[in-house]
Parts: sequence; structure tokens; C-alpha cells
Amino acid sequence: MMAIEQIGRKDWYSVLGADPSADVSELKQKYQKLILMHHPDKQRAEGPAGAAERSAQRFLEVGRAWKVLGNAEARREYDLRRREDDLRNTGPVDAQVYLEEMSWNEDDHSFHLRCRCSGNYSVSKAEAEEVHLIPCDSCSLIIELLHQN
Repeated sequence: MMAIEQIGRKDWYSVLGADPSADVSELKQKYQKLILMHHPDKQRAEGPAGAAERSAQRFLEVGRAWKVLGNAEARREYDLRRREDDLRNTGPVDAQVYLEEMSWNEDDHSFHLRCRCSGNYSVSKAEAEEVHLIPCDSCSLIIELLHQN
């Protein structure tokens, strides 16, 4: 599993010029096109000053983007981190809640908590292990999910 520190804060989808909803085959096509375009063997030595260096940097960046987005586990982890970063930028955390305080719903195999706006905070059992911020489905409030040790 790739460490969060290795994933960084770079928007790997932008690096590939792809939408976050793109499937892996679309991402691979974009990666292959860019990696060929910026490959060091394709660059002219007599080009504009710094062009070869910029292209080499772009080549490395595209490779890193594919390393994250081309691997299902690393992409899932990266997408979760992006989602949490987006939520942090949306607004402050309204409350901290322990998973054990949420109600289990057997029908959809997820945990739920009623928001003060009458909306719901919900998280699947699998997500509960990795997700730390959960948005309300009706308003802009966010809760931070805690786990008891």
C-alpha cells in the first residue's frame, strides 16, 4: 500500500488532463500520450533554452501520476485523501463523533447519524476505517469520525 506522504498534494488528474471520474483505460491512454510526448529521447537538444528540462520534469510528473492513478489501491487512497481535503476546504468541522455513537443500518451496511438539519451523515463499514471527515447529505456541516482505542 502506498503511503499518503508519497501521494502528496499534487492533483494527479490534472497532470494527466483527466477527469476524476475517468476509468483506468482512459487514464492509461492519456498517460501513454503524454509520456511519449515528453520522453527525453524525443526532445531536441537545440530547442529553446530550458525546454528540454521542462519536458523532462513533465515526463517524471506524468510517470508519478500514473503510478498513483494506475494502481487501484493507490488511486482509492488518493481519492479518499482528495475528498477529505475538499471537505476541509468546504468549512469547519462541526463535531467529533465516535463510530460507536453512530447507528448501524443492516440494509445498506453503513453507519448513520442524524444531523441537526435533519439530514444524515453516513459512511460504509469499509470507508469507516479510512475516512475521517463525513459531510451531511443535506447541509454543509461536516463531522470528524473518531475511533476508540
